[in-house]
Amino acid sequence: MQFQYHIPTKIHFGPGTLATLGKETLPGKRALIVVSAGPSMKINGYLERVVALLRSNHVDAVVFDKILPNPIKRHVMEGAALARAEHCDFVIGLGGGSSIDSAKSIAIMAKNPGDYWDYINGGTGKGQPVTGGSLPVVAITTTAGTGTEADPWTVITHEDRQEKIGFGLSPLTFPVLSIVDPELMLTVPPRLTAFQGFDAFFHAAEGILANIATPISDAYAVKAIELIAKSLPLAVADGGNLEARTDVALANTLAGMVESTSCCTSEHSLAHALGACHPDIPHGAALIMVSIPYFRFFAEKAQDRVAMIAKAMDYSGAGRDVVAALQQLQDACGVSNLRLSDFGVQRDQIPKYVQNAFDTMGFLFTLDRYQLSFDETVRILEDSYR
Repeated sequence: MQFQYHIPTKIHFGPGTLATLGKETLPGKRALIVVSAGPSMKINGYLERVVALLRSNHVDAVVFDKILPNPIKRHVMEGAALARAEHCDFVIGLGGGSSIDSAKSIAIMAKNPGDYWDYINGGTGKGQPVTGGSLPVVAITTTAGTGTEADPWTVITHEDRQEKIGFGLSPLTFPVLSIVDPELMLTVPPRLTAFQGFDAFFHAAEGILANIATPISDAYAVKAIELIAKSLPLAVADGGNLEARTDVALANTLAGMVESTSCCTSEHSLAHALGACHPDIPHGAALIMVSIPYFRFFAEKAQDRVAMIAKAMDYSGAGRDVVAALQQLQDACGVSNLRLSDFGVQRDQIPKYVQNAFDTMGFLFTLDRYQLSFDETVRILEDSYR
């Protein structure tokens, strides 16, 4: 067995750790702060606190506040142009995965010419090498879902071509510093808490399923799944439960480390295809809606790996049946009633979504322990359809 291990991000984890921003050595003196277009960062006072802490650390800041829940290429290019115009020497992603992912992509495009899609592999991307480097990235996460604070990946949608594709370059797109303060997650609504928590769950579970899993990634993944199975229902039921929030935040960061040492599988390709064609679908919701048929299929194809996932979830006697355990967790979090049809997904378009998955993020299919055919993938989506 051979594997590599390298996660170059310094992480401050735990309640109250946002305060470390005021005294930590930062990678520059003028930051572009990337936040969502929604009001939460301002209403909850997080943006104001970050600006004040930066000021106390003798760092100026410019704010870019256009990021969508499914971030798009146009805003990456706008943010990069602003970073250059304002002579920013590093980028801060403040918020959920969309803001931090966008910060990573903006950091790349602030130092490289042309269009972001010039550097994307998959779909209509040109796959050109990144030669200009990247601005350093600091991640301050206010949600527990993507694990992007601990991995090099960023997922952006080409809004004109319905292509949602992941991209990452180690070490350029690893944050140099990440702050994971569960106190910043207390205001996330129950529904979003569930969607984000399941995104972290599937990062870990798919990391176990992936054919490049290592003992290190398995250890991270098992612990992440245990924490989510135990504490995600508690965080959904009571958002003010700091202990549960801390468990889920740790699970999320561990799942990001899984993404840095293993990888997602084809389930994420399918979810990205659905999100590319229907941007209103929250990413975690897309994963939830395809998960039962997906894991039922792979329970027959990768029994030992699926048994590892089920064992980590075994908080209520579900035993080795991963589908029963997954259904029970979805029930406990109030998300088992999600329907693809409610988001505009059309049953007769399922082959189109599958083709999109193969065309844009087909590489993830090669990481499955069983190589799905096109028809088998169509059947998984058809079984998911309600």
